[in-house]
Order: sequence, then structure tokens, then C-alpha cells
Amino acid sequence: MAFIDKQKGEEENEQYRMEEEEEDDSEEAEEEAWDDWEGERESEFVCLFCDSQYSLCGSLFDHCASLHHFDFHAIRAALKLDFYASFKLINFVRSQVAENKCWSCGLTCQCKRDLQNHLHDVVDFNEIKTLWNDDRYLIPFMQDDSLLYSFGECDEEGEDEQITPIDEDLIKDLMNIDERSSVDRDSVEKVLVDHLNRDSSSKGDLINGKDSMGHALCSDKDPKKGPLMANSQNHIAKHIKKVNEGYFGSYSSFGIHREMLSDKVRMDAYGQAILKNPSLLKGAVVMDVGCGTGILSLFSAKAGASRVIAVEASAKMAAVASQVAKDNGLWWNKSPSGIDGPQKGVMEVVHGMVEEIDKTVELQPHSVDVLLSEWMGYCLLYESMLGSVLYARDRWLKPGGAILPDTATIFVAGFGKGATSLPFWDNVCGFDMSCIGKELVIDAAQIPIVDVLDSQDLVTSSAFLQSFDLTTMKPDEVDFTATTTLELKPSASATWCWCYGVVLWFETGFTRRFCRETPAVLSTSPYTPRTHWSQTILTFREPIAIGFGKEKRGKLEAIGTEVYPAVNIDLRISIVRSTEHRSIDISLEAAGVGPGGQKRSWPAQLFNLQ
Repeated sequence: MAFIDKQKGEEENEQYRMEEEEEDDSEEAEEEAWDDWEGERESEFVCLFCDSQYSLCGSLFDHCASLHHFDFHAIRAALKLDFYASFKLINFVRSQVAENKCWSCGLTCQCKRDLQNHLHDVVDFNEIKTLWNDDRYLIPFMQDDSLLYSFGECDEEGEDEQITPIDEDLIKDLMNIDERSSVDRDSVEKVLVDHLNRDSSSKGDLINGKDSMGHALCSDKDPKKGPLMANSQNHIAKHIKKVNEGYFGSYSSFGIHREMLSDKVRMDAYGQAILKNPSLLKGAVVMDVGCGTGILSLFSAKAGASRVIAVEASAKMAAVASQVAKDNGLWWNKSPSGIDGPQKGVMEVVHGMVEEIDKTVELQPHSVDVLLSEWMGYCLLYESMLGSVLYARDRWLKPGGAILPDTATIFVAGFGKGATSLPFWDNVCGFDMSCIGKELVIDAAQIPIVDVLDSQDLVTSSAFLQSFDLTTMKPDEVDFTATTTLELKPSASATWCWCYGVVLWFETGFTRRFCRETPAVLSTSPYTPRTHWSQTILTFREPIAIGFGKEKRGKLEAIGTEVYPAVNIDLRISIVRSTEHRSIDISLEAAGVGPGGQKRSWPAQLFNLQ
């Protein structure tokens, strides 16, 4: 009996082992089939902006965020985009990039490289939310775009869990719509409704265009209604605050202030305007925006101002300016007890940005007689402090009050080979190293250079570019586009020469409008003594030959070459505030004009001064 039981047990064990082996074989077969399916499923995700490819869509989006300033997850979260709106966003971006257009601001660039250099972070999500709200972007722009199948699989943690899942059948049906013809809205809507109705049998009926979960058909939700938009705006505000802290913190260095105080052109212009116009300053209430060490406020007190409010955002420099005023007997002691000495001074220092001092200064709006500031940056507008001056003008200055300086003008001229590093590399100890110089010129065409340029290296006459009247200009007029024309210097010894780029500088005026006794001009021109602002140099990608039009042209020669120099160079220059706070973007377009009016244009160049 024991033997029979043993034999029976062995038979059962053998049968069990055979079944187990069959299960293992079945599992192996399934794994192989799964591996095959996975192999078929694996695809490459193509970048929205360049030719890079990634095996994971998460890696692709990381690449887009870090290199192209396109944070898909942040945009999707901030605008609370559902699947359909996100689907349209991807197709919209691809369509814009194909036309070398910036997807967020709409700027058209000359080439893909310029576009990639231009791409920037989104500043205001409210301004972009409607750009892709068009049914034509439900049609896949790129054939077999794997990203459209997979972007929902790599959502960041913490995002809305109710984002509509990806429906591959829907995508395939949309792809079947002929994208070469105009988009038929009815066809698109029919596809969407069919799929939603198909889903409604298991998820609930559609009610007023929404499913049982409350998801609307192709709806871009209003970001104002959700906390994600607020979080995005808070992020931007924190970024601006961080930039401001770094900016004002940089002015805590005494080295910078020594450089500015040692700038004779700067000090002479402001000193003359303040100290030599008694009818303007005598008994006046003066506000100095961005006082630094307080030198302009000290000038104002010395000139006979009845009260000087020196505004300084840097805590360290506000304390320094206060101590300087005390040490020179100009501090206004507001304490009735007179602990700090006799109340004979007129100068007070207010710590904070001028936009935020309402609660910290005892001053009525529109009660300042003279608004004073040294706000200029490189290329005049770098640092974007002009906006603060205009705010102070509108908030504190009396109607008809004076603003110093009251005008600002930007000029431009073309420079020759001598302003580049080429002459040095042409002959280094008797050896030709010009290949290095040429590479440096190519690099220089990518970024603006702030440096002092010798007037002898200018090959064209100076030209007016843009002017500002600070008494009337509006804050948005800081951004501008202007055109001008450069001509070969009349004093040029040769009939033609190469123009390697343009140089920008500015002048600010203390005109007779307010400085009746003694007007003044502060110039950063290459023709005047150097200043700490230097000049801003923009290098062409390739030099342009410019002459007096006396050369004979061959039939096939292009304008702007040695054989056929241009008689002048038409410029179109845009300067706008950058999305990076306190920086500016500069666009440069040049066209050579022949004697008969024929033109040859070069691609636009984009520069960022930061």
C-alpha cells in the first residue's frame, strides 16, 4: 500500500512537473511575443526645434526645456491643458518651427539657427493660450509623429491625474484626414464626437459637450481659474525678484561706484546740469532714482534744493549714502528731538525700489519739482532702469516738472577691419595666423561686444537711430524698431573699404527746456573721451564692401563685394526688452544698395545683451 501510494505520488509529481514545464514554455513564449511587440513599439521621438532624437519622450522634453526654453510640462500644467489641447500645442509648435517662427512671440527668423538662438521662456501665459486654439492643429503636422502617441505617458508627478488618456485609435483616424487640403472642421469634429460617443458607453453620456467626468471637448481651460496659473505667475515673480536682487547686489561693490565716480564725462555733465542751473534747483524738491553713493543728491543739496529724496534699492548702498550725507552735514534729521544734531540737512535716503516706496516716504504724489537719475546702461537701454524712472515721473513729478536728463538718443556707424582682432592675427612674429582671426570674427557675430572703439576705425558717417523724450514717452516705447542708412565717410582715402559691422552709442541731453542757464550733453561717442559705458559693437557675419559708386560692375557680381561695393548700407535695428529681466534683445538687418538702387539683403542677426 505504501509502495502504491509512493508510485501514485511519483506519478502525480511527474504530471505536476510536466504541467509546470508547459506553463514555463507558455510564459517564455509570451515573453518573447512581448519582447517582439516592445521592439516594434520602440520609436524615436524627434525634437520640436532641432534634429535631435530620443528614445524616451521624457528625455526629449527635458532637452526642449533646457536647450530650447520650451517646458512642455510647465505649460501644460499652467494652462491646465487636456489631451486635445496638448495634442494641438505639439502640432502648433512644429508648424511654427517649420516656418522659422518663434512659437510664443511670432517673430520670423531668417533661418533655423537664428530661431534656436532667439527661443525664450514664456513671460505671460495669458498671451499664448489662444495661439493653438484652432481645430486644424488636431491634424498631425509631422507624419508618424511618435510624440503624439506618448506625451501623456511621461507626465510629471503631481500633475492633474484626470488629464484625458491618449487614444491611439483617435490619432490614427485624425491622421487619415488629408492634411494637404484645407482642414474640414466638420470632419474633425465628427472624428472627435465619434470617439467620445464610443467612450461614453463605458464612461457616461455626453452632457452639454462634456463627459461624465466633466471634460470638455477640445477645451483650453482658463488658467485664471486654477492654482497652477497662479503658481506659474509666482514663479515668474520670484525669478524677477531674484534677478533684481542680483542686479542691485552687484551695485554694492565699491569698485563699480569708483569707476562711475571717476568717469569725467559723466560727472561733468551731471555736475554742470545740477550746479550751474540755479533757477531750476534753488528751493526745489528733488527725487534721485537709484542714488548709489548719493553723489547726485549731494550736488542737488549743494545747489540749494529744499528737500532731496534719494531712492536706493541696494540696502548696503542706501546705508552708505545715508552715512555720506551725515558726514557732510546734509542729512535731514526727521527726529524732533534732534538727537543726530541740528536739523539743517535736506537729504533723506529711502531704501527700496521706487515702485514700492509709497508707504515708506512722507511725500504726496505729484509733488516733486525735479526728477533726477543716472539710469543709462550699455547701449542705453541695458538694465531696463528707464521704466523705473518713467514710473517715478508719472507717480511723483509735478505737472510741468523737470526730468534730468530729459532726452536720450542712440547713434550708429559702421566700423572697419581695424576695430577687429584681424590685424593682430594677420602677422604674429612674421607668421600668418589669420585663420584664428577669422574664427574670432565668426564668434563675435554671435554676441554683442561692449568695448571702446577708436573713431579712426569707423568707415562710415554717424547716423541717427532713435531718440526718446523722457518727459512724454510711454513705458512701452522703450522697445523700438528703427531704420537708417550708412554712407562711406567723405574723408575716406580709398574709393571703397570693408565694413565689418556696426557700433552703437548714446547721448543724453540736459536741454534748455529745464537747464536754461547751462545746458549739458553726456556723450558716449567714439569721437569723445571714453566713458565707462564704452560702445556696443555688433559684428556682421560677413563684411560688406561700401564705396562711392565709382567702380564698374560686372554682370554677375553681387552688391557689397570688392568688385561691386554698395554705395550705402540700409539698416533695420530692433531693440526690445528681453524675457530675461533687465536684459535686451537686439535684431540687426543689413542690406547693401547699389548705384542704381538695387539691393542685396543679408539674413537678420539676433543678439542678446545680458
